Amino acid sequence: MNKLLLLLIFGCVFFLNCSRPPEKPNIILIMTDDQGYGDLACHGNPWIKTPEMDKLYVQSVRLTDFHVGTTCAPTRSGLMTGRNCNEVGVWHTIIGRNFLRQGEVTIADILKENGYRTGMFGKWHLGDNYPYRPQDRGFEETVIHGGGGVGQTPDYWNNDYFDDTYFRNGKPEKFKGYCTDIWFDEALKFIESKKEDPFFCYIATNAPHGLFHVPQKYIDMYSAIEEIPNPNFYGMITNADENLGLLRQKLKEWKIDKNTILIFMTDNGTSSGILLDKDGFPTGNGYNAGMRGKKGSAYEGGHRVPFFIYWPEGKLDVGKDINYVTSYTDVVPTLLDLCGISYHPKLPFEGESLAPLLKSTDFPWKSRTIFTDTQRKEFLEKWKDASIMTDQYRLIRGEELYDIDKDPGQANDISAQFPEVVAALRAEYETWWERVSQRSDEINPIPVGFDDEPVTLTCHDIHPDNEKFPAWNQTQVRLNKNPNGFWIIDVKEKGKYSIALHRYPKESGAGFRTVVPIGDDIDGGKPYPEGVPVNVVTAKLKIGEQIESLKINEDAQNAVFESALEKGEHNLRTWLIDEHGLEVGAYYVYVEKM
Repeated sequence: MNKLLLLLIFGCVFFLNCSRPPEKPNIILIMTDDQGYGDLACHGNPWIKTPEMDKLYVQSVRLTDFHVGTTCAPTRSGLMTGRNCNEVGVWHTIIGRNFLRQGEVTIADILKENGYRTGMFGKWHLGDNYPYRPQDRGFEETVIHGGGGVGQTPDYWNNDYFDDTYFRNGKPEKFKGYCTDIWFDEALKFIESKKEDPFFCYIATNAPHGLFHVPQKYIDMYSAIEEIPNPNFYGMITNADENLGLLRQKLKEWKIDKNTILIFMTDNGTSSGILLDKDGFPTGNGYNAGMRGKKGSAYEGGHRVPFFIYWPEGKLDVGKDINYVTSYTDVVPTLLDLCGISYHPKLPFEGESLAPLLKSTDFPWKSRTIFTDTQRKEFLEKWKDASIMTDQYRLIRGEELYDIDKDPGQANDISAQFPEVVAALRAEYETWWERVSQRSDEINPIPVGFDDEPVTLTCHDIHPDNEKFPAWNQTQVRLNKNPNGFWIIDVKEKGKYSIALHRYPKESGAGFRTVVPIGDDIDGGKPYPEGVPVNVVTAKLKIGEQIESLKINEDAQNAVFESALEKGEHNLRTWLIDEHGLEVGAYYVYVEKM
């Protein structure tokens, strides 16, 4: 009788253990900003110190031919959606062409619906107003800077990488310390508080993007090495490397390292790790793993980046290379597959799951053609800086052809010898372009009047009247450099609105005529002694065909219009006019329903 009872108990326990669904893996996705393929010691760089990235390299499955967009926001949009950046409305880093289109579904949305806790820390760069912010796109906990970098126009005024004010779930909060340290520290707090549940933690550092500010000890590591173009840039990478090591140490302490998918990648080619000649070839200063081009380039150095994935419980913990051409749009379907999440996308992925390939290099992987380009314009332009890629070939702008196996530096154009390859790749591009450009004339509006919170419009997101970029960083605000343009607002409720025009943001406390010290230029150039005074005498506002004008007092901090707005989309344009008739657009506009 006792034996029978024991057998029954054992059988029940065995059945329960066998029928329990496998524990979902955690996901940590780390992406640095502007660090190229060659900016790691494990990829052959003889000067840089990246011991933690090197250790992860040794332990990981590596995608050696992995490609992203050539600049910041485009990569981030495809990484979040599994869809091409042009298709989701993100082909620039400013002028509102960095807003992830409404209706797109992010990996955070999907994981949250499947029981994951979601957090995002650092650089978002896909919109600073509702409904484009990370907290609107599936992330429950966020700590971020504004715009595409610390010190850009949407960022909190006077941030400089040290002891800055960032936005926690949309609200400004003062932090102590260096920016990269803060992103990792906040991520660790999130992980520790959520580790009893499966979690998705996205750490997107703004470093080593300029401004090139970093604690002096990291600069001192490299300042004596003449071959390095920018010691500060290298120092920022080493600081990020140390933070990666601290993160991994904590995962081990918390005993969650084995069932955590850890990914390290970067968002585009190097910005400052190499000097190039006019044709994009390395000059000898810096290191780029033999590649032609850097950030923004159609050549390999613009978009081929590191990608390491490590997951012990998933058997992805033995160093091996996967040499097939792969894409940033593959990340979402791959992660969902690895997590066992069955998802039928509302909008089709461009990427494919690499899970079978990650698990077995013997998997019969098919040859693919993938695409990237550099647009950086208001509207898409066919063939502009396009790279069409297969395992063997690269077709650049539809004209130059390179055999990447025989000529990794892309020095020998073989298009005349292989016209049939050019024709075939051009035909594939035509099909791709027809799909990704279907909605290219659409402009993402900024909703106003949807709740009691004022909406902040910054010149970073102005749609310009010409090819000149608006003031996208705070140095340009101080220098009064802002070609005019317009925002598209979507008025959710008809009524009267307060519309306040500013040169400086509210938190600065500065008025139209205030001279604000500048400090370092946004790209680390010469320091300016002071800002440019602007004696604004008139402010103008145009919404649709409605034009209003106000005279400005000498000590005015802003110009406030009270305007009746109809429901729907409208162009909003502003002018600040000085005593000499010089006109610029307002740098900051605050819109609030009265």
